[in-house]
Amino acid sequence: MKNISKIIISLLYSLSIFLLISCDTNQKEEENVLSAINQEVRKNSKAYANLEKITTDIGHRLTGSENGAKAEEYTYELLKSYGYEDVRYHEFEVEAWARDTVRLEINNEEVEEVVSLGHSPVSADVQGQVIDVNNGLRADFDSLKNEIKGKIALVYIGILDGSPEGLNNIHRSEKTALAIEYGAKGIIISNQVPGGVLLTGTASATGSLIDIPAICISYEKGMELKEKLKNGKEISAHIQMSNTSEIIKSRNVIATLPAVEETNENIIIGGHLDSWDLSTGAIDNGIGIAAILDIARTYKALDLKPKRNIQFVMFMGEEQGLLGSKEMVKMLANEGKLENVAYMMNIDMSGNPKGFNAAGREEMVPIFNAIGQKIQSVDSSYENMNGNTAGLHSDHQSFMMEGVPIVGLVGNLESKVYSYYHSNGDDFDLVNKEHLENTVRLSGMFLWELANQNEIPAKKLDFEQTKEFLIEQGLREELELGNSWKWGE
Repeated sequence: MKNISKIIISLLYSLSIFLLISCDTNQKEEENVLSAINQEVRKNSKAYANLEKITTDIGHRLTGSENGAKAEEYTYELLKSYGYEDVRYHEFEVEAWARDTVRLEINNEEVEEVVSLGHSPVSADVQGQVIDVNNGLRADFDSLKNEIKGKIALVYIGILDGSPEGLNNIHRSEKTALAIEYGAKGIIISNQVPGGVLLTGTASATGSLIDIPAICISYEKGMELKEKLKNGKEISAHIQMSNTSEIIKSRNVIATLPAVEETNENIIIGGHLDSWDLSTGAIDNGIGIAAILDIARTYKALDLKPKRNIQFVMFMGEEQGLLGSKEMVKMLANEGKLENVAYMMNIDMSGNPKGFNAAGREEMVPIFNAIGQKIQSVDSSYENMNGNTAGLHSDHQSFMMEGVPIVGLVGNLESKVYSYYHSNGDDFDLVNKEHLENTVRLSGMFLWELANQNEIPAKKLDFEQTKEFLIEQGLREELELGNSWKWGE
């Protein structure tokens, strides 16, 4: 018996040593991959150079335009050149909006600094008295509910200085939806960035044409009008515009890095390739696209083979209502493949990353923290400051609305850069090369770890679970304003 006991103890000891060595080896292998990703990007990143080509050789990337098609082809060929065999276009046909002309007169004097907002009517010619609706929140509209009908609402794009503390701003499209709900015949949105900067973007929460003209004016002009109204002066506005809205064809670009062993489980990393037409869209979302492309290049350069398939997706039509991501979700659902999406990672105007956002999936917070610690073992400057709040208005929304777990970056853009969001100043000279390459390095390491988890605790939510999740995240009212709430009462 003693001999048998010694043998058993010896075997258990040997097994424990083997497991320790095996765990240690696996950990070292993981750290080696992360280190390799880090070094490859530091030495050979093409993100900055590719972004310069996109912005200078192509320019803006409006969905449905000639430039948009050039951007689709550029990213397709680039992914092919990196060695991806499975690169394809996902073509879709939708109605897309494009601006033509706009004219604004205030008290019969023409205002030169004005731009129409996306999904305004194809033709509009309205005149009316201007009423100041402050921040354009529901409380602001409700306080003036007996005065707004038939007037032109003046609202601020952000939250005005001196406003009550704790106010949460809403999207320009939601402010426009409120203006329509309360009977305004037009809306003038004042930008919050000084210096004559004009902001564009959609004024439609649904991606369909709205019923009233929506325009943006400069911060200076907006403050001038507010001051006059505050002093009791009457202001009349005359808005004239023409735009186009027609059925166009566009294409998402999808490249797949196959798993080391055949599997149906996919991780999607995506960002929107399209931009508005006032500038080259270097920040929104050139930096996101350049980062995703360079992560794809890095993985191929290192001949990496993940546990799950990784799909790199360049979405078109985000600016006009998440068109490309909605169409991809619809395609996956029709093919019975939406269940195969284990996670969707979205990179949109990322800035300099300091963490990742679990987007309301509490079960993933420990995983994100653990991944962050592994990244810190390679780069001690990484802050690992993760978030856990769900939001809307980028391509992740299309997946989140179907219960798919999502992740985004926690980062920060320099204030001078963010000032040019959706504006006529969003060009390549705003791009911080170091921050862009940090996005590639850190997102590349994070994505690799996520794709290689033995088990991902966050599972796809069913219809009712998704409803409860969105309510818990405080998103119901915003979705209702955007006519995107599909669960009834």
